[in-house]
Formats: sequence, structure tokens, C-alpha cells
Amino acid sequence: MTFYREMKSTFIQQYKQRSPEYKARITKWSAEPPIVRIEGPTNIARARELGYKAKQGVVVARVSVRGGKKKRPANSGGRKPSKAGRFFSRQKSAQAIAEERAGRKFTNCEVLNSYFVGEAGVLKFFEVILLERANSVILSDPQYAQVVAQRNRATRGLTSIGKKHRGIGQRGYGTTKLRPSVRSNIRG
Repeated sequence: MTFYREMKSTFIQQYKQRSPEYKARITKWSAEPPIVRIEGPTNIARARELGYKAKQGVVVARVSVRGGKKKRPANSGGRKPSKAGRFFSRQKSAQAIAEERAGRKFTNCEVLNSYFVGEAGVLKFFEVILLERANSVILSDPQYAQVVAQRNRATRGLTSIGKKHRGIGQRGYGTTKLRPSVRSNIRG
């Protein structure tokens, strides 16, 4: 078994068994602000799969997002019983929301990708890989330069998780029903 595969399986075991290291990590993260820049990825194996390289201009941020449904304010005035709900499920995944928040916080960076690192109660934690737009090292790398050229990738759904919520993870004949229709995005 390779080193990275071993590291990946260890990370998964810690999460499934709720090991003391995992609990300590989550407790520390819960006390921190919602968006924090970190020195390096927690799960290096997963980060490298998604395009992380330990070079100048590559930034990693940890983002916490509240899970669960979105609560609508109390309705004032008459409304049909079928439309009187207060809780609605979100149109986007928590991971897509985390990517967008990181993109808004770090305005000089572009979101490359993200991955799940843990959860505590209602909070879900994701690490987002970002690339500095004006960094010469990033611009000299052809793959990174192509990503940086796509402005506001996260908000336009161009990251891998964004493509899933846009319904274009699969293409070809028979996949039209997988894509959300225009009517389903009205509540959004």
C-alpha cells in the first residue's frame, strides 16, 4: 500500500471511529471563525487528488457551514396551506456554499476545488484549495493558469461540486432529467 493510500485510509478510519485525535481537531475548529486560512491541508492525500501542490500561490482555507434546512421568516398575511412551510431544503450542497464563501472572503484568489474534513453537530467543515490570481508561479503553470482565467468559478458552478448541483456531472442521451429545470430554481 502506498503512503498516500495509507494516509487516506487512516483519515477515513479516524472519522468513522471518532478517534480522540479527530475529536480534538473538531473541537478546536469549532472555536475558530467560520473561514480560516491554514498553512497546509489536513488531508494531504485528498488535496493532492484535487490538484493541490505545495508551491507559492496555492492557499488552503477551512470553511465551516451550518447543515440542515433553510428557515424562512414567519409568513405575514394569507397563504395557501400547501405554501405555508417554514423550512426548505437548499438548492446547493453545503460544499458548494463553502466554496462560494471562501471565494468571497479571498477576493484575490480563485477556487480550485474543495473536500470534506469533518463535522460536529450542525457544523460541517470543508477545506477549499485556492489559487492566487496575480502570482507569477501560478500563471506559469498551464493547468493553474487555465483555472485562474475562469473568474468567480465557485459562484458560477464551474468547480467539480458546482457541476454536480448544476446537473452536468453526466452528459449524453438520457441525462436530461438529471438537470434541474427552470421551474425548480424559483425557490432558490
